[in-house]
Amino acid sequence: MSEQTTESPVIRAIPGVFVLLWSTGFIGARLVMPHSEPFTFLGLRFGMTVVLLVPIALILKAKWPRDLRMIGHIAFAGVLVHAAYLGGVFSAIKLGMPAGLTALIAGLQPILTAALAIPVLGERVSPRQWLGFVLGFVGVVTVLADKLAPQADTLFQGFGLGAVACAGVAVLAITISTLYQKRYCQGVDLTSASAIQFAAATLATLPFALVLETREIEWTGAFITGLLWLVVVLSVGAVTLLMILIRRGAAGRVASLFYLVPPVTALVAWLMFDERLGPLALLGMGIAVSGVALVVLPNRAR
Repeated sequence: MSEQTTESPVIRAIPGVFVLLWSTGFIGARLVMPHSEPFTFLGLRFGMTVVLLVPIALILKAKWPRDLRMIGHIAFAGVLVHAAYLGGVFSAIKLGMPAGLTALIAGLQPILTAALAIPVLGERVSPRQWLGFVLGFVGVVTVLADKLAPQADTLFQGFGLGAVACAGVAVLAITISTLYQKRYCQGVDLTSASAIQFAAATLATLPFALVLETREIEWTGAFITGLLWLVVVLSVGAVTLLMILIRRGAAGRVASLFYLVPPVTALVAWLMFDERLGPLALLGMGIAVSGVALVVLPNRAR
């Protein structure tokens, strides 16, 4: 029997909805970045998310973990996936690394997750899935090449090892968090766990904002719109879907969905900002979708 027959249409739709919502995060970042420093914004975003999630958890009568060890596991995973990952991405861009190049480095995450899932979680990755990971990365490179090519001569100018280190920290953080949640955070209530994770991320982010930044914010319409979108749609909606996916699926398969983020982001940017979407980008989208399909689709016969 196919494993798909027992899944409802809502469950089947979760990966697609997650990719769409996660992709809009880069659009929201485009709106807020000119008006705030990275850790100042992230601290505000995470704190507002906690204020939103706690009442929701109380209304839904969510079960809160009582084991201090489990609370520690949840908090640690939250610091990695929120504070370290987003802090690394935002800081790399702030230090001068082009957003496309940052996304390209982040594209290493699915392959790294799949490789580490073998010894850490005992997951098996088939040759077909490895081919899918490679194709997915090739697709990401192809999509981003359309944007990076015009600035090829100056692509590696304007930033140093600090920006590269921040991007590397981001990739490692979200990779380790995916594996860590799969191994140590199973069976927890998603709403209460999210509240704990964002509270921990807030505490981890604030010292960087206090020590390294001026904490000045320009409260423009674009900033407020981006902030509300990132809090409600990304921090509450997309992150909850990510936790559901991690709980239900293999870590490598979940990570492969991130290959679809750059193509979908390019489509959203084309619709919202009329950004160029050339033949090379369209080709890359097709390659990325094919790669993810090889990873996530089950074998026809068991």
